[in-house]
Amino acid sequence: MHPNHLNIRHLLALPIVVRSGSISVAARAVNLTQPAITQGIAKLERQIGMALFDRVPGLLIATPAAHLLAERAENALRFLGNRRATAAQIRAFVALAQHGSYAAAAGVTGLAEASLHRAVADLSLTLGVRLVDRRGRGVVLTRRGEEIARNFRLALAELRSGRAEIAALQGREVGHIAVGAMPLSRARLLPNAIATFLRDNAQVDFAVAEGSHAELIGPLRDGDIDMMIGALRDDTPGADLVQMALFTDQPVILARSGHPLAHEAGRLAPADLACFPWIMAAEGTPLRSLWQRMFALADVSLPKVPIECGSVITIRQLLGQTDFLTMLSPDQVAVELEAGWLVQLGVAPGAVSRTIGLTTRADWRPTPLQQAFMATLIEEAGKMRPVSGNSY
Repeated sequence: MHPNHLNIRHLLALPIVVRSGSISVAARAVNLTQPAITQGIAKLERQIGMALFDRVPGLLIATPAAHLLAERAENALRFLGNRRATAAQIRAFVALAQHGSYAAAAGVTGLAEASLHRAVADLSLTLGVRLVDRRGRGVVLTRRGEEIARNFRLALAELRSGRAEIAALQGREVGHIAVGAMPLSRARLLPNAIATFLRDNAQVDFAVAEGSHAELIGPLRDGDIDMMIGALRDDTPGADLVQMALFTDQPVILARSGHPLAHEAGRLAPADLACFPWIMAAEGTPLRSLWQRMFALADVSLPKVPIECGSVITIRQLLGQTDFLTMLSPDQVAVELEAGWLVQLGVAPGAVSRTIGLTTRADWRPTPLQQAFMATLIEEAGKMRPVSGNSY
């Protein structure tokens, strides 16, 4: 069962048949003939390889597979909004939105450019809105087009989850988990959680997208990633998102081995640290805010930050060749500290800490496998440092 090959009107009829046990009731509700719905249900059953209904005289009794698929279908239809769009139109528009040109979308989907043009144009007429504007050889989505593309992606994500749940009913625990990883989660938490989870779930595929909060929040909202792991924001980034704390991280001050301050490690005050230039994450990030708070609490003017950088790899290389200082989690440079290439000058003064956790969509319904992976993340986080709270 592939989401792109499902008939939208059949999906619309399915929950009605599940609730009523009657094809005739569904036929009247969605304006299809009874034979069309019967054929549609049969096609869905062939696509998923399972019976959706037990047939008794005058009644259809929904199987567990039907209940699962109907619930996912209703969620998908809620995201779609307009139920006159076809699967072909949705597929064409999502590909165009993702790749930015008809030529690129054609290369990914295998469809002719003319077919994509026609499908997107028909969709625009169906919805009654302009979806794209031409920009040179490519296209840009209108504001309404961006909203519709996001909703379409969320609808397809619901149907993919339904497919995974159906596979689990068949005893095939297949699944795909997409994780957005902010810098700190990549050091220990996420690798350990994935390795632990795969020992018992070797058939699951993972896709890890690395980036900053700003880079990952869009894909999370679009349904391209299932969850985002990293430093939580003090203010929840929108009512459509939910944050859950996992553990508290206390950054440390780092320098190269042989740094002029290395002999004073553990006894340094903010005034000493302000005498050297720093490499820090960009303005507005939790780590940069903590760094600023550290000096503000000591009533010390902020030192210069000639280099703004969020890449731990780049920071490590720069530290090794300069007298710059930085503030990171010790987990992110554990190898360098153990090898003696970097030294820890001390814990950030002022009990400066940040909360590391999970961010998900508020309306997201994880599959059993996704729930199991989140449980693994929570378990692995418990082995690190205590958390100061449960959720935000």
